[in-house]
Amino acid sequence: MSELKLAVIDVKPGTALESQSGLQMLRPRIYGAFMEPAGKKKVAAIVMHPTSNFMGHYLIDKLAAQGICCMGLNSRYMGNDTLLLMERVIQDLGAGVKYLRERGYEKVVLIGNSGGAALAAFYQAQAEQLTAHHFIDGDPTHLHPRDLPPVDGIALAAAHLGRSRLLADWIDPAVTDELDPLSLDPDLDMYDVRHQGRYSPAFIAAFRSAQRQRIKRIEQWAIERLRLLRRTEGAPRDQVFVVHRTHADPRCVDLSLDCNDRLPGSVWGDARAVNYSANAMGRVTSLTAFLSQWSSLSQADGPTNLARTTVPKLLLTYTADQSTFPSTRDAWLKAGGSTIHNKNIVGGNHYLAGQPERVLEAAALIADWAHSL
Repeated sequence: MSELKLAVIDVKPGTALESQSGLQMLRPRIYGAFMEPAGKKKVAAIVMHPTSNFMGHYLIDKLAAQGICCMGLNSRYMGNDTLLLMERVIQDLGAGVKYLRERGYEKVVLIGNSGGAALAAFYQAQAEQLTAHHFIDGDPTHLHPRDLPPVDGIALAAAHLGRSRLLADWIDPAVTDELDPLSLDPDLDMYDVRHQGRYSPAFIAAFRSAQRQRIKRIEQWAIERLRLLRRTEGAPRDQVFVVHRTHADPRCVDLSLDCNDRLPGSVWGDARAVNYSANAMGRVTSLTAFLSQWSSLSQADGPTNLARTTVPKLLLTYTADQSTFPSTRDAWLKAGGSTIHNKNIVGGNHYLAGQPERVLEAAALIADWAHSL
């Protein structure tokens, strides 16, 4: 078995105080872990998430055994997405692509797993035609085409559609006071006994509409607050805030909705407990990070960006996933058109946790596809 190697990659500085580490600010670096198979350096893959630590990803050694160098790469925001800017994350991903090209690999592919799927699509769309010259707040990104060398293919696995779509599907519309995590409108509470069981079409329609309205209110407040800060002398250019209860999706409870092979609940356990927890998706964020990651204005929407790419694509659908569904698969397939094809990992949960045979199946499918490019 190949040994696990450490990649230490210098990256361009980002926004002021994006890290509390003075060393990281003076010399920003990202880190990755990879395995190289013996023989000619033909194909390498990067699996990366905007904020999760993928240096121990389950595909690294399995793909190396299939003749593909696989790097689990972390962004500068690993473990903390409070100030995360998606436009900066693709710059980090580009540094990883350069690293593998410089090691002599003939082809490089991206593996967009879970929240890394929209990241991979955003990266390649910008690599093929750079349009993200500014952040949502209007500040320049200073991205340059040489920061984003194109890759040769994209494989998506248990692929979320993007952070903005996740929050739109998961935010709890029953919150009545943005400053009070316990505030509750019982008419929109998916756990109220009146609504339990199979949700009625009327409840789902009202629930989804109220989700959109809450997102819109938060977005508008964030935009107006940012404008106020920017025009106030001596004010900071950004501030953090809390978005309470960001994990309320009726599909966690009603398995007849967007039906697949999943069990009830969330990928993190009891869905209601996650919704009320102190740490969940998008819980603590800054104004600029919210606009970049979580808002409808985000430039990092997965399907929108995938539709702009021309490279071959593979989609792996884990059929027992509790957070991607048949509608998720269909959105990716529609965006990819003739350049994408789907393979099911039957019975696969979101992390393939406790499913070593399905990890091998996923690795074999990705390897066969990558070797054929």
